[in-house]
Amino acid sequence: MPRVKRSLNAKKKRRKVLKLAKGYRGARGHLYKIATEAVDRALSYAFRDRKVRKREFRSLWIARISAAVEPLGLNYSRFVNCLKKAGIELNRKMISEIAINDPKGFEQLITKVRGAVSA
Repeated sequence: MPRVKRSLNAKKKRRKVLKLAKGYRGARGHLYKIATEAVDRALSYAFRDRKVRKREFRSLWIARISAAVEPLGLNYSRFVNCLKKAGIELNRKMISEIAINDPKGFEQLITKVRGAVSA
């Protein structure tokens, strides 16, 4: 069986890993063996944290809504319950954006919610 010379493919493989490790400190960005471990770990964290990011943003939106409804005499859970009863289908991201960028519109939303629940 003939001998396989891997020079081109091996160089491509190593170059790809070292390109991904560009900017890492010390040997992690320069030595293939150590860079491979660092890149593998980084890619697994990246995969995991793409899902975590969604959770973190949802909790951020909830905190913003909670802070916006508190001065108006409601808490978050009652506000969301009233939204559902009033039939208003806005997601948490949009509600938090309204609360930050349009306080008067947010107050109108709360009065609409209160009016629908009391009626």
